[in-house]
Amino acid sequence: MSLDPVLSRIDADLPAALDRLFDLLRIPSISTDPEYKAACDAAADWLVADLASFGIEASKRPTPGHPMVVGHVKGDGPHVLFYGHYDVQPVDPLELWDRDPFDPAIEETAKGKVIRGRGSSDDKGQLMSFVEACRAWQAVNGALPCSITFFFEGEEESGSPSLIPFLKENAGELKADVALICDTGLFESRVPSIMTQLRGLCGEEITLTGPNKDLHSGMFGGLAINPARVLAKILGNLHDDQGRVQVPHFYDGVPDLPEDIAAQWQALGFDHETFLGDVGLSVPAGEQDRTPLEMIWSRPTAEINGITGGYTGKGFKTVLPSKASAKVSFRLVGQQDPHAIRKNFRDWVRAQLPADVTADFHEHGASPASQMETTHPAFEAARSVLGAEWGHEAAFTGCGGSIPVAGYFKTILGMDTMLIGWAKDDDQIHSPNEKYDLESFHKGIRSWARVLDVISR
Repeated sequence: MSLDPVLSRIDADLPAALDRLFDLLRIPSISTDPEYKAACDAAADWLVADLASFGIEASKRPTPGHPMVVGHVKGDGPHVLFYGHYDVQPVDPLELWDRDPFDPAIEETAKGKVIRGRGSSDDKGQLMSFVEACRAWQAVNGALPCSITFFFEGEEESGSPSLIPFLKENAGELKADVALICDTGLFESRVPSIMTQLRGLCGEEITLTGPNKDLHSGMFGGLAINPARVLAKILGNLHDDQGRVQVPHFYDGVPDLPEDIAAQWQALGFDHETFLGDVGLSVPAGEQDRTPLEMIWSRPTAEINGITGGYTGKGFKTVLPSKASAKVSFRLVGQQDPHAIRKNFRDWVRAQLPADVTADFHEHGASPASQMETTHPAFEAARSVLGAEWGHEAAFTGCGGSIPVAGYFKTILGMDTMLIGWAKDDDQIHSPNEKYDLESFHKGIRSWARVLDVISR
């Protein structure tokens, strides 16, 4: 099978590909709002019909929530699973949109042409970039270059409650040699990247209780213990002066960054001053012996997400609060165990409590980090061809956030995932006026054609 005719077909078919994408974007598949249940069903039906239109055997699979779409095609070479999600975020506040979120259009901007509409980047435009690459392969060669399972979810934007049970019940059908996910972006909107490290997450809410009611600070201040003061001291002890987390055994399972990956990251020329300057900051505040990219991609964190206690309304009230609370999140890497982190954090807090103060805890999720084995030949093969499309050598990168499905593919299906996406930093996903660059869609289709070509050899 030859690649060049496929790329030519993609170029010629771009207007029709945009028409198909716009049809999907017009479906308001907001998964978190029950009022849009029928729209989510319609989006799943549309995808089944679209896959069938170029020979993919596909079906809509029911779940307790929104349906999954699964399609299969057999070919020579390896077997890959491609995952995307057809659901989108709510559009509120609607008044901040410049046009109807579900009336997509091509717009001219100072940076070039963009596709405007909810889901254009997250994730319908990205999902369809892979589908269109497969359509072109099929049209030119009469077959796809390898075996492919298409797996589209309808609940990613609402916590994926049906995902784990579905993966477990259908593991034999879904397991492949490697998984592909197109729900990420270009590094600094220009360099193609394959994300190989995703941080995990552990969330904790702590409430300290002192007196059995709020007290007058004049009558009790100085004599009675103040849980807000105790909480502030504990939270202040969470990091040392060098930015290291002080919870015992916190760094158990944290790996050193491999030298080859460190070299790739260094070559990216990350400008942390601009990165921080864009949000009104200037100085990296993490572990002082680490580079800025390490801080956000490959090192664990402990962050205070919110603090409450006492009177927080308008004006002033001289109260000594009965309770004080904080929400703390831990981003995890390597083999850190989120459940061990939770236990150690609670033990560490309790060890610092003075007399008359008690602590209650409420957990908010726990998921381990995901580390992809880049020794799988598909990883280096894919990295080697992306530069030809984008003009910059591709890199294996990390991600400061969490994409749980990649971890589930590893733990439930036993396969690694290549996370490759074409989104740009200014796509405004989850926000009003979401967009996807026309270049991202066009070059994204061509890039997937290149990846399918090289990994099927």
